Amino acid sequence: MTNSQQIVNKAWNFAHVLRDDGLSYMAYTEQITFLLFLKMADEQTKPPHNRKPIVPAKLGWQSLLKRDGDELEIHYRHVLEELGRQPGMLGEIFKKARPEIQNPATLKRLIVDLIDVEKWSSMQADVKGDIYEGLLAKSAAESPKGAGQYFTPRELIKAITDVVQLQPDDTVCDPAAGTGGFLLSAHDYIVRHFTKELDKDQKKHLRTAFVKGWELVPNTARLCIMNLYLHGINADPCPIKSGVDSLAGDPGERFSVVLTNPPFGKKSSIAIVNEEGDLEKEDTSYERQDFWTSTKNKQLNFLQHVRTLLKINGRCAIVVPDNVLFEGGAGETVRRNLLQQCDVHTLLRLPTGIFYAQGVKANVLFFDAKPAQEKAWTKKLWVYDLRTNMHFTQKTNPLKRADLDDFVKCYKPKNRHRRKATWSEETPEGRWRAYDYDELAKRDKFNLDIFWLRDKSLEDSDDLPEPDVLAQEIADDLQTALDQFTAIAAELKE
Repeated sequence: MTNSQQIVNKAWNFAHVLRDDGLSYMAYTEQITFLLFLKMADEQTKPPHNRKPIVPAKLGWQSLLKRDGDELEIHYRHVLEELGRQPGMLGEIFKKARPEIQNPATLKRLIVDLIDVEKWSSMQADVKGDIYEGLLAKSAAESPKGAGQYFTPRELIKAITDVVQLQPDDTVCDPAAGTGGFLLSAHDYIVRHFTKELDKDQKKHLRTAFVKGWELVPNTARLCIMNLYLHGINADPCPIKSGVDSLAGDPGERFSVVLTNPPFGKKSSIAIVNEEGDLEKEDTSYERQDFWTSTKNKQLNFLQHVRTLLKINGRCAIVVPDNVLFEGGAGETVRRNLLQQCDVHTLLRLPTGIFYAQGVKANVLFFDAKPAQEKAWTKKLWVYDLRTNMHFTQKTNPLKRADLDDFVKCYKPKNRHRRKATWSEETPEGRWRAYDYDELAKRDKFNLDIFWLRDKSLEDSDDLPEPDVLAQEIADDLQTALDQFTAIAAELKE
């Protein structure tokens, strides 16, 4: 068992203890966030980092270690309240933070036995992510529709940032930042590839202006801000806008790169409090002059929104569900305009079983913003099919970065114009092929839901996946169909 797995198992043991005390997995994740931050902030002041303290000593990690019992519980509450009043990102992390752990003995064990014994700053980000990912998976089990929006598989994010070819002077935006996976990966990419080459101004840009994001759920934004802060990103004002609906309007800023996985779910909604004091959600169409069309489809709205966020020649990678590729009406309008006004050059068809939310069939759409012209900017759309005859599950066969190596190789990040198809009539199993704009325009409603590989499970019983994988795929298909019928029924009712 690796050190990472041991730490994750230890974290789970505490999760079960706190669960017995009535604490939800998401609340536990938040408390871990507070304590981990204080511990790592303390580590940053010691060799080899030797940074200036970012937390006042009287509120820092050592102040928690010195106390026990009721005194510890009272001081922990005081720490959270005081840090929530601090300026900048520090205050954002602890804004409205509450001490959910009621048992002082449990809090002490969490501090001493789980967190203090590890050197968190020396771990790879993935180790800390493993704990968050596991906790989010449990949260998904509690509320299956809840966790998919928070966590994008890190291996997929790595592949996306690898092909986008980020540069030190870029400005990177995620309008649905979640726990900050895309923004952190973008930052780490620059650190890995350019650290020795950066001048003073570029280092300041990386620290203060390289990333920016929006996150509607405040507790999720808290995780994101903490992660950014501990990776050396320290900007004032805070680069993450918490509790803000990014679709509500044009922020006025433009970015050279947008990387995002907007929350799953078709309809856009706004939260309101009714006369009885209960929280309700109302479907809404965003009336924005910079959108091609008005629609209640959340994914189509996000696709239009990210296009407006890009500078000319800015690059975008956005995760979208299948319905964005084939839906008529507003969907056709958005696709037609996107293909004409942007260079939509790559589509990655993702396998099922890699997201927490069930029934999700998703893709990554890559496009570049372009200046206005009469002719369509999209000349050729390259499609990579990583879905057909590919079987992944969260537990037994999770997606690995190596599973995306062939896609990255075919993408040719350094020179997209030298791409070569792996599919031909002689090689019908090839997963990489191109479609000219004229071919796309002839498809019904500019349908981009393109596939060509034979599904072997439909033809040869010897090639059937394992029973649990097959059962999950059937469940995913049924869930997708149910979602589509539900949407149709709602539209007919309206």
